[in-house]
Amino acid sequence: MHIVVNVRGSEYECTKTHYLRNSLIMMGEIGGNDYGHAFKQGKSIEYIRNFVPPVIDSITSSINEMIELGAVTFLVPGNFPIGCSPTYLTLFQGSDKDHYDPLTGCLTWLNQFSQHHSQLLRKELEKIRNLHPDTNIVYADYYSTTLRIFDSPNKIGFKETLKACCGTGGLYDYNLSRACGYPPLRQCCNDPSSYMSWDGIHYTEAVNRLIANVVFEELMNSINPSLNNLCPFHVMGPIIEVLLRTPA
Repeated sequence: MHIVVNVRGSEYECTKTHYLRNSLIMMGEIGGNDYGHAFKQGKSIEYIRNFVPPVIDSITSSINEMIELGAVTFLVPGNFPIGCSPTYLTLFQGSDKDHYDPLTGCLTWLNQFSQHHSQLLRKELEKIRNLHPDTNIVYADYYSTTLRIFDSPNKIGFKETLKACCGTGGLYDYNLSRACGYPPLRQCCNDPSSYMSWDGIHYTEAVNRLIANVVFEELMNSINPSLNNLCPFHVMGPIIEVLLRTPA
């Protein structure tokens, strides 16, 4: 890992440590592409589960390296509920109906995989906290936060949860061979803010903004107040409260 700090003068090393000690280090979200490529290649869930420990090790070893360099405050996200993604819903369309959540329409076995990643990550983060009690490692629960939107989309203003805004064809408006942005697919839905998925892979700006506000509100409640100025943001009060108070 290489860290570049644009500081001149003989106090470089001291300043580097100062910047890291007074910075918020965001580690991830990591693992989504690793798992996604394997799923698209048709690898079995049992085979792909073997990827999880080395992915987690990459995250934790990077955190340990940053701690040695002077960093003390980390935001470490888990994975999203991939079973709700139009990409995976299209890829595994036709699965046994018992594999779908009756409330959300998401594939439960894929969401269980995401939970497996997050559970292992949280376990390893706790080990780092015990080894380095002076560090502040905040886990960003992308999975639970996003799933709460899928559980109660109407309360938050989303009308379409499983279809892509920019896409064409199929139950989920996603085509593995005709991605959003490539000719002739250059059209999108009339109101992207009412959709959760932008292109079948990424969330819309509305969802990302909401997740960011929830995560950073939790973050600001956890870290040293002196770091609050690092991340100015506007809290969407009523919506944030809905997400934080809704049982997981």
